[in-house]
Amino acid sequence: MAQKHLAFLVMGPHYNPEEHKATFVTSKRNTILCGVRDFDEACEMVKDLVQNKDVGAIELCGAFGPEKCKKLIELTDNQIPIGYVTHFSEQDDLFDAFFGK
Repeated sequence: MAQKHLAFLVMGPHYNPEEHKATFVTSKRNTILCGVRDFDEACEMVKDLVQNKDVGAIELCGAFGPEKCKKLIELTDNQIPIGYVTHFSEQDDLFDAFFGK
């Protein structure tokens, strides 16, 4: 049985899903990197990745946060692992400065 692939989604208004995507192909597992503009695009992307791209796990950038991550888990009927990137609270100022909060 072939290995399922890993997807990583980044979200921001500057991403265009048609343009901002890449696939890292290896002998063990492919990693698919996808950019989406907003949560609605993310939902459509997740559906496509699971149904058509043989993705078995998804990681999300920190912009999704816990609530949106949980909604995507529900969207997939909790059939694949989905996580999101986080950071230590002592670096909040650095993240806020970089991401412009």
